[in-house]
Amino acid sequence: MRYMMIWKPADVKTVESGVPPTQEMMQKMGAFIAELVQSGVLLMTDGLQPSSKGARVRRSGGKITVTDGPFAETKELIGGFAIVQVGSKAEAIELTKRFLNVAGDGESEIRLMAEQPAYVRR
Repeated sequence: MRYMMIWKPADVKTVESGVPPTQEMMQKMGAFIAELVQSGVLLMTDGLQPSSKGARVRRSGGKITVTDGPFAETKELIGGFAIVQVGSKAEAIELTKRFLNVAGDGESEIRLMAEQPAYVRR
């Protein structure tokens, strides 16, 4: 089963400032990611740039609006994501606990991905 893990950091200001993580944090996270890659569990992962480099596109009542970042409401800011392939939701939860122990305070939402994509890959 494939799960997407969506990371929401507790310290949004750090992510929004664009300041890179410390060398120590990079080493810890690099070791964790290398372990998951080597085990074949990690399919994809990446961090996200500050919201000032993004936009929100919304459709409401048939009208499309685009709002450039930075976003005033950042309590739910997504700092990064990972896609993993594991045997159960319990395994995904355990990986997420380990990730948060490296990343620090925050929250990670775990979502089971659809096994049958809505489109045909060729």
